[in-house]
Amino acid sequence: MKQYAWAILVVAGVFETGFSIGLKYSEGFTRLWPSVATAIMIVLSLGLVGIATRSLPLGTAYAVWTGIGAVGTVGLGIVLFGESAALSRLACLGLIVTGIIGLKFLGK
Repeated sequence: MKQYAWAILVVAGVFETGFSIGLKYSEGFTRLWPSVATAIMIVLSLGLVGIATRSLPLGTAYAVWTGIGAVGTVGLGIVLFGESAALSRLACLGLIVTGIIGLKFLGK
């Protein structure tokens, strides 16, 4: 069951990335359909992370969920919005990914 919890957590992190990007497209919740899509992704993300925490330690799940969201949001910010892809930013993202992997494989 724990492997399913990890898969659910990854999907929750993907939805977190989606709702973060959706915040930009909704323009402060002033555009209807981007706002609706963002709200749906928020509900899905929070619901899935809640399910994952049934089997995973809360601190680990939360750190991995936010880490996936952060890395995904920065990556899409670079691709979609022309944000900086400076080596220092990418190195910091690498540290976050390293932390996520460490929590998955080294955490008990």
